[in-house]
Amino acid sequence: MLDLLSGFVTELRKAGLPVSLTEHLDAAEAIRHIPLEDREGLKYALAATLVKSSSHWRAFETAFEVFFAVRVGGAAGDGVGEEGGDGEGDSPEDGAAGTGEGGTRGKGRSWNGSGGGEGMTPEELAEMLFKSLLSADQALMNVVARNAVDRYAGMEPGRPVGGTYYLYRTLRNLDLDAVLAKLMGQAQAGAAGSGLTDLEERLAADEYKARIEKFRRSVETEIRRRLVEDRGAEALARSVRKPLPEDIDVMHATRDELAMLHRVLQPLSRKMAVRLARKRRHGRKGPLDFRATMRRSLSTGGVPIEPRYRHPRPAKPEIFVIADISGSVASFARFTLHLVYAISSQFSKVRSFVFVDGIDEVTRFFEGVVDPAEAVARINLEADVIWVDGHSDYGHALTEFHRRWGDEVTSRSSVLLLGDARNNYHASQAWVIEDLQRKARRVYWLNPEPRDYWGSGDSIVGEYAAHCDDVVECRTLRQLEHFVGNLA
Repeated sequence: MLDLLSGFVTELRKAGLPVSLTEHLDAAEAIRHIPLEDREGLKYALAATLVKSSSHWRAFETAFEVFFAVRVGGAAGDGVGEEGGDGEGDSPEDGAAGTGEGGTRGKGRSWNGSGGGEGMTPEELAEMLFKSLLSADQALMNVVARNAVDRYAGMEPGRPVGGTYYLYRTLRNLDLDAVLAKLMGQAQAGAAGSGLTDLEERLAADEYKARIEKFRRSVETEIRRRLVEDRGAEALARSVRKPLPEDIDVMHATRDELAMLHRVLQPLSRKMAVRLARKRRHGRKGPLDFRATMRRSLSTGGVPIEPRYRHPRPAKPEIFVIADISGSVASFARFTLHLVYAISSQFSKVRSFVFVDGIDEVTRFFEGVVDPAEAVARINLEADVIWVDGHSDYGHALTEFHRRWGDEVTSRSSVLLLGDARNNYHASQAWVIEDLQRKARRVYWLNPEPRDYWGSGDSIVGEYAAHCDDVVECRTLRQLEHFVGNLA
């Protein structure tokens, strides 16, 4: 068990969760007080000792389901719908399944359907699924899940295919949308009088969808268990490992991942603002305050035991943010603007400009707005950033910035440029960046592309980099948070 826990903690660290040695020891101590047959209790006991952020829960849960998957013989079973004889095999439909799971699999059972699913026709399996969902019978759902995986997943030992593929094959053949429609028809037929009201229909639909989601998780758990048997927990964990929200590549995030990033961004920016304010208040000591030290020494007989220091008053920088919001980097620009304005109290002034082939100042959208996300949404609709054809033209946009606002950049200003520098083979006008570097305190370029891609194709980031104080690869919220924190 300790070896299993050590492997589990190692996987959490590889997934990005910060787990200290003390927390590892706390988890080991927690296991002593939890019955191992109580799988849910074990899961939440480990979560209480190892997880410190709600955004890390998904990564923890994925790793737990792999390392503590129910093994043949019920090594860590939850006692319901799993191997080990809980009475599920007593039903006529489950006779083959019970034999296959309890004995055949342990004797080299085939993965291609010889464990009970072959003994039932698709119609019988569909009817059993319908009955299990109608009655919310979790044990029967687990039986159906095992039989469905036997029949439809087509799993083969040693085959390097992820669990998502097997899950897709199984659920596609079960056609859960048709099952939901059948369940709703049954509910309508069972209603007295004129059928279900709109509210009753919505409640029934929500209930059946929740049951279907439980069944889907049962299928996923069964597939994962079999993959663990075949490949081992560590190998499977590597293949199913998902990045933490703060480590997701913003430019290539799916719609669900972008929604997750939006949920994480607001608490992240609040935490960052508090941390920066605290560091500014309790920063390093300033120079020795001789007058205050001598006054203090009067209480110790003139001996300066406690030197006094002047409090440093670091100047807050002024920020010019110039962001490319063309399709390829729009998501990255939105997140950066959100984060910069969320901690705007740490800067003396923040001015924002966005461009595609034209450029527009959008500082006005953030004035008097509590949630920066509202201003970012308005920018997408109202900013005047199209000059000719709506394709990125860094040269023209930078030239226009220099002509209209270049004189307002001073030695107290830090200029922050966001974009992949893919210029569609237009002129770079790199002299603008050179002039800004001469006027400004610092000029930074944040590039959301991997460093290996810089300079390839129509990327001209090298021409701009020659005139920047630093060019930073910034693809994730973690990298963005680190950079903006250092800037402040």
